[in-house]
Amino acid sequence: MNMSAMAALAPVIPVLTIKRLTDAVPLARALVRGGLPVLEITLRTGPALEALQAITGEVEGAVVGAGTVLTGAQFDQVKRAGARFAVSPGCMPSLALAASASGLPFLPGVQTVSEAMELAERGFNLLKFFPAGAAGGLAWLKAVAAPLPEVRFCPTGGVGADTASAYLALANVACVGGSWVAPAEAVAGQDWTRIERLAAAAARLKRP
Repeated sequence: MNMSAMAALAPVIPVLTIKRLTDAVPLARALVRGGLPVLEITLRTGPALEALQAITGEVEGAVVGAGTVLTGAQFDQVKRAGARFAVSPGCMPSLALAASASGLPFLPGVQTVSEAMELAERGFNLLKFFPAGAAGGLAWLKAVAAPLPEVRFCPTGGVGADTASAYLALANVACVGGSWVAPAEAVAGQDWTRIERLAAAAARLKRP
């Protein structure tokens, strides 16, 4: 399954920063039950790789990827842990080459038209627009739609329940990424029911 096919599975990709390994599996199960099967586990915490591996092995229906991939070596690490895709907040040529060599579907981050053009030339036609809110948001995406007709985006960063629908209404937005479906206080309190409800609401968001 390529990155575009994964993005088509649900309108929202939860971006998860897992601090306790014991939270990983119940959190993922709540999100998948709510209708959000594609999960991005950011490599920002000690348990991240173990969490990714645990979810991959124990949560039926989960399509688990690794976020905050910053180096070529990390592609091998996350692939061994069972990641189905990788995400980066930005992209250098060396990272794009490592992604292609790994064979792992990759969602590279961009902020500018030049970055989007370069990655499209390399064959990456679905890009993470990050940080969406700070980098121009809806106005930027509307402005680039005509000059970059073959490129679609996954806006992430500053996207929440209040803005997700507006992003998803744009034809060049394939899905959005966000952490609002798994609030830190709900995870800390192991309120999986609340997280499942938030996921269900996000899964109902419409796309063109």
